Amino acid sequence: MHIDLHTHSTASDGTDTPAELMRNAAAAGLDVVALTDHDSVRGHAEAIAALPEGLTLVTGAELSCRMDGVGLHMLAYLFDPDEPELARERELVRDDRVPRARTMVRKLQALGVPVEWEQVARIAGDGSVGRPHIATALVELGVVETVSDAFTPEWLANGGRAYAEKHELDPFEAIRLVKAAGGVTVFAHPLAVKRGEVVPEASIARFAAAGLDGIEVDHMDHDEPTRARLRGLAKELGLLATGSSDYHGSRKTVRLGEYTTDPEIYGEITRRATGAFPVPGAGGPRPA
Repeated sequence: MHIDLHTHSTASDGTDTPAELMRNAAAAGLDVVALTDHDSVRGHAEAIAALPEGLTLVTGAELSCRMDGVGLHMLAYLFDPDEPELARERELVRDDRVPRARTMVRKLQALGVPVEWEQVARIAGDGSVGRPHIATALVELGVVETVSDAFTPEWLANGGRAYAEKHELDPFEAIRLVKAAGGVTVFAHPLAVKRGEVVPEASIARFAAAGLDGIEVDHMDHDEPTRARLRGLAKELGLLATGSSDYHGSRKTVRLGEYTTDPEIYGEITRRATGAFPVPGAGGPRPA
């Protein structure tokens, strides 16, 4: 089985619609794909309707968190999307995205970058506006060569010159809320130092004690020594070790299924979840 547990659609900051993402996942040879848009479940219905036969969808979201001034992301799988506490927190984060993005645009303008809000809004479309949309605007303007190049202290990285904070969950609260909604939590790209400051390993141990289920090990922003270190930490703390592409369509060079999760780990995630269940595809034949 080929299992990719971290992807994004136009419901947040990816470039594939949820339906396109499902078709592309099948074409890439995946058996299981998770749709984990930022703080949003808006793409799930479209994805389910478009699921090709033979592809299973894991519903989820990537929750924006912050602890001691460090931003981090918590992948939440198979939770009840209507659970009121978690739904309210996702809404608070989403509502803060536009004011935050406007602040970053103003900061870039003060740095001499000729970016306009209308340009960023056009790029975001119906998605939840975020830093990747602003980064795409910087690429269009020729300020940076790639979206990844915008995530540096010079521009949009955590604490960078044009960075602005938004409402974010305390990670311990995120773990509690997801568990209360019957879901499973995995700490996304925990040691992706190229993105900015990361939390210490002692914090990951505290998350594990609070009920964290796993950590994302195999990821494009982790080099081989980092993956080995995380694999050892997962074993030490009794955490599940996952792998995934963090696919954003054309905004990143990573391919669907470039990094995957072991079927046994996937099975354990589904066994722990009670809020929702994987959706088997029956919408049509898989692409040839």
